[in-house]
Amino acid sequence: MKYSLYLFILIKFVLQYSLIDPSYDLQRDEYLHLDQAHHLAWGYMSVPPFTSWISWIILQLGNHAFLVHFFPALFGALTIVVVWKTIESLGGKYFALYLGAISVLLSAVLRLNTLFQPNSFDVLAWTTCYYLLIRFIQTDQSKWLYYLSVMWAIGFLNKYNILFLILGLLPAILLSEHRKLFFQKRFYLALCLGFVIILPNLIWQYNHQFPVIHHMKLLSTIQLVHVNRLDFLRSQMLFFVGSFFVLIASCWALLFYPPFSKFRFFFWNLVFTLAIFTYFKAKDYYAIGLYPIYLSFGSVYVALVLQHGWKKYLQLIALALPCLAFIPMYLYVFPNHNPKSIIQNPSPYEKLGLLHWEDGKDHHIPQDFADMLGWKQLALKLDSVLATLPKTSLDSTIILCDNYGQAGAINYYSQNRAIEAYSMNADYARWIPLNKPMKHVILVKEYDDEDPNRTEERPLFDTLYLAGVHLNPLAREHKVSIYVLKNAKININKRVQDEVMEAMQTAY
Repeated sequence: MKYSLYLFILIKFVLQYSLIDPSYDLQRDEYLHLDQAHHLAWGYMSVPPFTSWISWIILQLGNHAFLVHFFPALFGALTIVVVWKTIESLGGKYFALYLGAISVLLSAVLRLNTLFQPNSFDVLAWTTCYYLLIRFIQTDQSKWLYYLSVMWAIGFLNKYNILFLILGLLPAILLSEHRKLFFQKRFYLALCLGFVIILPNLIWQYNHQFPVIHHMKLLSTIQLVHVNRLDFLRSQMLFFVGSFFVLIASCWALLFYPPFSKFRFFFWNLVFTLAIFTYFKAKDYYAIGLYPIYLSFGSVYVALVLQHGWKKYLQLIALALPCLAFIPMYLYVFPNHNPKSIIQNPSPYEKLGLLHWEDGKDHHIPQDFADMLGWKQLALKLDSVLATLPKTSLDSTIILCDNYGQAGAINYYSQNRAIEAYSMNADYARWIPLNKPMKHVILVKEYDDEDPNRTEERPLFDTLYLAGVHLNPLAREHKVSIYVLKNAKININKRVQDEVMEAMQTAY
């Protein structure tokens, strides 16, 4: 059976690398995460530190885009492995294993795994935590409880979203026979172990006035305000649309199949967790980590139902359904078509709601796709501007961008390694080298810049001019202007420091 698992892992990697058309660059968040490798810390404005550790490994191996795509694909492959091992622990054989693996493989998890973001490991962490809990219940061995604590803590250091796992799991266990666990010493020892692991990040959050709280408020104000609770619930069915019958079978089995009675609390865990996500108007993909473990239960039960008589012939249909449902997903959900072809055939994307952005409006291409356009050209445009400046002036020049995507993309693609780009946005404000002498400034401004004539900065420099304009009508910033400000008449370090302090106060 292990060779079958190896085959699924191989298919996962091959399929993953076929899902991104060469016309796309990396996505804006990926540049920020990659730059964190140069600024390792126990926390960041928007994410915990785990992703920066993976970024550091990528940096040491050459920082190539192939590696950037490799790690989310690896986490997706490991999710299949955990589901496989869960099915084995529940007594599932070949058909159940294949059904579970296909159900995870050909699902929305593939979409998450195309991007180097915390989401891929988040799904793996949720699935592994549930698996370890199942093993603990099956064996009553304390080691599984400690493994669970460690895995949850690592998941916490990857994405705070895993807190919802606890919020849904605790009331479900309290309603079950397993509530006795809360009166056992080993439960609290496991809690302490997990707390020790996450403590450095908690200290970092405390020392920086808990920026995660500001980040969540910002999400609620700017993005989550556009989330519709009905749309959230509707999306849950679409994430595993081809294997939705497996999830239904899982719920039925958890409620009525006697051998699963000791796992019945998993049904209530699903109810509580989805209710909490819905109440907080979470983004729909936040809940994807919930489902792989339920595919394990469902696959075992479906295999049991279809094992006798004429029902055996339905096994092929059960395996084919996720494959058939994946065809439209492959055609429209992934960035495997260039923007021109999407614009020429927008109807399927409109029907699937993929053209609807977080601003509440419809656009020409999906938002994630738009966030993968124009970055390399922007860096090349900036390089052409830098080439016009004396090399001796670069030591006293700073590049300030309007957002973290611009700064990260310039740092990733630019061929000029003598100078880095920063922003007052996200973590870049904290990374600005205030001890570096600043005499010249290059401003990278967004299309909606309110002051294209730079009336505020013009009196502060001997020379100020528009050095270049980068245009890409399909990108989020479809027009970016690059200004050169030379020979400052004031102390630029002091002014930048004041702006950094203002940015920090706003953030914290």
